[in-house]
Amino acid sequence: MTREIAVVAFAQTDTLRTTEEHSEVEMLMPVLHAVLERTGLKTSDIGFTCSGSSDYLAGRAFSFTLALDGVGAWPPISESHVETDGAWALYEAWTKLLTGDADTALVYSYGKSSPGSLRDVLTRQLDPYYVAPLWPDSVALAALQAQALIDTGATDEPALAAIAARSRATDNPHAQLRGTHPHGDYQVRPLRTGDCPPVGDGAAAVILAAGDRARELCPRPAWIRGIDHRIEAHALGVRDLTDSPSTRLAAAHAGAFERPVDTAELHAPFTSQEVVLRRALDLGDDVRVNPSGGALAANPMMAAGLARIGEAAARIHRGESDRALAHATSGPCLQQNLVAVLEGDPR
Repeated sequence: MTREIAVVAFAQTDTLRTTEEHSEVEMLMPVLHAVLERTGLKTSDIGFTCSGSSDYLAGRAFSFTLALDGVGAWPPISESHVETDGAWALYEAWTKLLTGDADTALVYSYGKSSPGSLRDVLTRQLDPYYVAPLWPDSVALAALQAQALIDTGATDEPALAAIAARSRATDNPHAQLRGTHPHGDYQVRPLRTGDCPPVGDGAAAVILAAGDRARELCPRPAWIRGIDHRIEAHALGVRDLTDSPSTRLAAAHAGAFERPVDTAELHAPFTSQEVVLRRALDLGDDVRVNPSGGALAANPMMAAGLARIGEAAARIHRGESDRALAHATSGPCLQQNLVAVLEGDPR
């Protein structure tokens, strides 16, 4: 990399079970104002804007164009969009800043899962010929993965329940689920309600800046030392669901294994997926995993992955971390994975 690029600000909404009284633009506006306020920037100061969302959640084509009303698209701006989690929008913005075409970038993402059945909507990610016609939903597929882990002895149901309890013991004020919650009944064996993410609406935004501009905007920027994403086979039957080679490969290319990290924000919507990711990333017990609560505490679709990067960066900004790993996923059973390594300046 020829330019140093950092996350200099992060903001997010409270994740709520439903925001039916607000449109996507109304949900997004306070987050955009907050993230700009933290740097003192105006919309006109942003060199590039990139967003992540899903038309399947909104139920209409090109729905992301409406969200530009919240950004302000006049005078014309340099803008792009990805039809996936905002972590991949951040990746695009990072590459844009690497080219030198811009010095600052605004990245945001949002999702409203409450209007429909999320479990049904997510079946549209599956192979359209052999899998999607069977309508296996996201929880059923995650249960197959969890059972495979239990069968190999990698975990058991009490261990999964402990992951859920630890995640929701967070003090994150934006989390949808906090404190003690019953683990609940089986949704699809061996996963109980507590092993599954809550369904909620929310949004997140970050600002990236390059070089000296980053140091001007943030007392302790979270420098992106490496970022990479990889994808596994679309066909579930050819994958080993107890492992995540794409996560391991992305982490290797991002430099995650060069030196230990002190914090890891993992986008693991199901308790069993944290087991897979910890093994793939070789995270020891000395690494603080998901202090924000992760996706088990708040899982706004299309924003939860970007929030993992933002949460890791915010800990560096506050001096609570020196080297952090952030992970985002998309697709069934951790099909596509992105890993970023963030560092703060020496204290």
